[in-house]
Amino acid sequence: MGEVIGVDIDPPNESWFDVARFGLFIHWDPASQRGWEVSWPIAGGIFSLPHCQSVTPAEYHATAETFDPGVWNPSAIAAAATAAGMGYVVFTTRHHSGFAMFDSAHGGHGVRTHLDRRDLFGELVAACREEGLRVGVYYSLSDWHHPDYPPLTEEHRPYVLGLTPPLPPEEHASRYRQYLRDQLRELLTNYGRIDLLWFDGQWERPAEWWDVDAIATLARGLQPDILINDRLAGHGDFDTPEQFVPPTPPPGRWESCLTINDSWGWNPADSSHRSANELIRALCETAGRGGNLLLNVSPRGDGSLPTEQLERLEAIGRWMSRHSAAIHGTEAGLEPWQFYGPSTRQGDLIHLFVVARPVESVSVRGLPIRRVRSASVMGSGRRLGFRTRTDVLSQLADDPSGEMVIDVPADHLDDDIAVITLDIARAPIDGRTSLAEVAATD
Repeated sequence: MGEVIGVDIDPPNESWFDVARFGLFIHWDPASQRGWEVSWPIAGGIFSLPHCQSVTPAEYHATAETFDPGVWNPSAIAAAATAAGMGYVVFTTRHHSGFAMFDSAHGGHGVRTHLDRRDLFGELVAACREEGLRVGVYYSLSDWHHPDYPPLTEEHRPYVLGLTPPLPPEEHASRYRQYLRDQLRELLTNYGRIDLLWFDGQWERPAEWWDVDAIATLARGLQPDILINDRLAGHGDFDTPEQFVPPTPPPGRWESCLTINDSWGWNPADSSHRSANELIRALCETAGRGGNLLLNVSPRGDGSLPTEQLERLEAIGRWMSRHSAAIHGTEAGLEPWQFYGPSTRQGDLIHLFVVARPVESVSVRGLPIRRVRSASVMGSGRRLGFRTRTDVLSQLADDPSGEMVIDVPADHLDDDIAVITLDIARAPIDGRTSLAEVAATD
């Protein structure tokens, strides 16, 4: 079992989601054995997936007959997530292609039929529980295989968002909605506590067609503490910007989902892998704006993780082993004008992520400069020298706001992204507090 890097999955007085900051997304289905993107080859591809293949629906669905995840090792994947400093895992229980990666009695297309009821999701849930990881369910509202949806066929291509596939007769639609709720009931009943529901595919039908109120009522009735993403219209607990860390954070809870290359499923044709440094920076920027990062991995058809993805997880884990305190349990940091880089805060501490190598110093503005107790390098604990300054008249105030200039010798910096921690007594540190309000805290 891996060691959890500073994640308390049952924090007092706040949601686990608000302290986790980092999770693992897993996209996988039978087509992974062919090195095809998940689901979208059926539609002939889509603008957001530059390396997506185009195959006939029959070719794609036929991969279910030869699906053999013989080296699927959920314990190793859960341990890798823990070592990388992740607090939760979200698994594709059913993507748009309609193949159920869990033991479902409904639909007739999934592991019950093709893997002799081997429950891939159930195995992962058990492994996550052993590691102390929270469990999330990805579930597509769309199903391009189900006869009542109707299935997506060659005649429906080229795919048009919101128009493909066409709406079925109401009798078929009613049966499909019942199937959808039946599968959700299985997922939310048969696996113990489920912490998060990550819906997708909602764009294909209007909210009233899905009957989103009934879905939300079912989910919250079976799992009262569950969090639901924003893709169930009107019922979302958090927003989900995709493949992007927004420069201005959404209001409330949010989570950016990001791939390591440009593909969600295992796609050997896609070699555009982000570097470990770029991924660490995305994590710092997300945490610095008060959000979570959900980083995707994509097993091969046999269940193994690609080498490039394992290498990135290991590199992130090495960085997190020294810097997780600047990520977990933190809040959004300083305003962009205060520091040229992301930052987080936690009590009296401000964590500065040095994403660019300073020439000789780092400047931080809008701080109560007389309250600064220390500046140190996280990981090594080395103290850094600093100077403070403010305008002449403000120097007469008891508690002036000003600028801090920190000396940062090059040999103190981390190979990836260094973290400088400031310890500030009783610090109103958002840069928007007036001097009168600052003085009033004395």
